[in-house]
Amino acid sequence: MIVDAHHHVWTADYAWLADASLAAIRREYTVEHLRGHLRAAGVDRTVLVEAGRRDDAETVEFLALADATPEIAGVVGWASLTDPALAATLAAHRSRPGGHLLVGVRDQIQAYPADHLDRDEVRAGLRTVAAAGLVNELVVRADQLPSVVRVLDTMPEAPFVLDHLGKPDVAAGAEGLARWRPLAAEIARRPNVVAKLSGLICEADWTQWTVADLRPFVQTAVELFGSRRLMFGSDWPMCEVAATYEQSMDAMVEILGGRPADIFAATAVRTYDLAV
Repeated sequence: MIVDAHHHVWTADYAWLADASLAAIRREYTVEHLRGHLRAAGVDRTVLVEAGRRDDAETVEFLALADATPEIAGVVGWASLTDPALAATLAAHRSRPGGHLLVGVRDQIQAYPADHLDRDEVRAGLRTVAAAGLVNELVVRADQLPSVVRVLDTMPEAPFVLDHLGKPDVAAGAEGLARWRPLAAEIARRPNVVAKLSGLICEADWTQWTVADLRPFVQTAVELFGSRRLMFGSDWPMCEVAATYEQSMDAMVEILGGRPADIFAATAVRTYDLAV
């Protein structure tokens, strides 16, 4: 069993795709496109993650899509953590087709100031997600990692997932590693967080990246978190700014010396309580 714990689907009209640098991925990516890559890479199950549309309708659509797609074992949907009706919104999602596949919630924290997670209303939203039995998934910039530590300390019993290792500056090489490592180490000391080996190619030089560029970040993550608290994610189709799905998978396999069972399946199954 191989699980891809982080991928998306989207249509070309997503607002954030208007950025000129993203022209290569400004198109429709569907489940049928995904299936071809899953077969080529030997992936059995996946987790579909919100794709930045930032509306409740996307979550409704993704849950219905997952309900009709055996390969998708779970959905991390979008929700605004500052929505005063968040609890009702989550309950409504669970009552709809595919609602049983909602495993987590992700707001676009990376779009906010560095201290966004310190806001009382944001933390209240995180508690609401946790109280609903869902995972809080964090997509943050590297400069927001100190606020992640503070949040983890206020909710030590709640499960969190850190996307893309906190988006270290892979393109900066050793300097980027030196800036990121102490922040990642602080997060790794908190046992209630799991991190994703995903999205690193997107933080590297899109046109000249090599496996060697990724290796120190991946190896440091294994050292800090251990394999039981890491999971593989392709970050497809975002990865296509720099690499194919298969290249993203192959790079991780090369660095890890194979497909460790925890990283490539068991951690995701435990973290999201996937029925696979």
